[in-house]
Amino acid sequence: MFRFLRAVMTSSTTPRVPIPANGVDYRGKVVLAPMVRSGELPSRLLALNYGADLVWGPETIDRSLIGAQRRVNSRSGVIEYTRLPSNGGRKDAAAQESIIYRIDPVREKGKLIFQIGTANPEYAVQAAKMVAGDVAGIDVNSGCPKPFSTSGGMGAALLRTPDRLCSILEALVEEVGKPYQIGISVKIRILPEPGVTEALVSRLVKTGITGLTVHCRTPPMRPRERAIRDQLRMVASICHDAGIPCVMNGDVTSRDQGLALMEEFGVDGAMIATAAENNSSCFRSEAEGGLLPFMEVVHTYMKLCLETENRFGNTKYLMNMIIPGKNKELQDTKTARSYADYCQILKFDDLLPAALHLDELLNLTDKSAHYKGEARSKAAQNALENNETARAAGGASRPKSASPVASGVGPIRTNSIPKPTKPMPETEANIEITATAPEAAQKQEVTA
Repeated sequence: MFRFLRAVMTSSTTPRVPIPANGVDYRGKVVLAPMVRSGELPSRLLALNYGADLVWGPETIDRSLIGAQRRVNSRSGVIEYTRLPSNGGRKDAAAQESIIYRIDPVREKGKLIFQIGTANPEYAVQAAKMVAGDVAGIDVNSGCPKPFSTSGGMGAALLRTPDRLCSILEALVEEVGKPYQIGISVKIRILPEPGVTEALVSRLVKTGITGLTVHCRTPPMRPRERAIRDQLRMVASICHDAGIPCVMNGDVTSRDQGLALMEEFGVDGAMIATAAENNSSCFRSEAEGGLLPFMEVVHTYMKLCLETENRFGNTKYLMNMIIPGKNKELQDTKTARSYADYCQILKFDDLLPAALHLDELLNLTDKSAHYKGEARSKAAQNALENNETARAAGGASRPKSASPVASGVGPIRTNSIPKPTKPMPETEANIEITATAPEAAQKQEVTA
């Protein structure tokens, strides 16, 4: 009873920043952390399937997105941001289009936070505008300690340049957050000296952000080192005084533990990383049954990979994480070179038709270790005849009535980026996505 009264009294006296119309409140949420490779679309959908309240996408560098094209894949209904690589300046090599980012507009609606890697306010705004109409928020990564991020002044390097970090957040709030009515947030790490952390957070909460995540490790610390939570209450207190929700990250392994830590340290949300890589059913509470057997998780993950046409290399990386390395019966999965190989080894006969078809789309047919030529045709025929739930190999296995798809058999291009919620000048309304980065930047500056 006392806890309830305290919560009521606190809620009536503590300020709260307003959450934008198209944004999301981080309070009371257990969420998936941003992870390179482990945060691609199928992994995010897997986490949502098992109860994650929100999902962060992998850090995406601003310049990789500027000038990209937005299209909708008519087979899957997935939004894809693509661009042609430079091929190192070689003109003799055929350029093959790369997919930079995928979004499921139905299952991720109102749930996806796009994390951007940036060290420049102008680049950050240009990149964020590309995806702002498709996501619930933009998060600035200022906590990644890896060289590929810090060498460019991004990630944890921003903790040493608070003026730059604040200017990036302020630019995003004014030029992206307000026009598109989504939240802007930041993810940081604690610093060795609590006073320095306090000074930094005190500045960040004044930039107009609607959320702050603190990873309870210092920049030099590795994931194997135990998280330090000594500064957590202090960070949460500063955030709450400014009306901003504070999410904790670091050694959170399950929904139940996350909720308990939120209560213990007075934070508003908890973020799960490594535990979700190994088994995303960690988002299920004990009351819901807790962790599921890994094979059930593997089957669901494989189904999502097929539905979203995930890159095989990324699928294999995650499969190696989910399948226990000590399981001798499944050692053959490490030799899989196609989706059909996985379905054969794991005996996922219900997924085989879709796997065979996706192998053809991704040019994996000739790489298969188990299905080639006649054997492949026979396997496809048998699977289709014996599996009553299998649909034609050319279609996804889930209904997509709400997805923004068009007729046809392949990806289609859209002719404009999603528009801000607020009315825009006519010159802004029809930005061609195929414009070069400088041209698009000039047009987009109308919203500044």
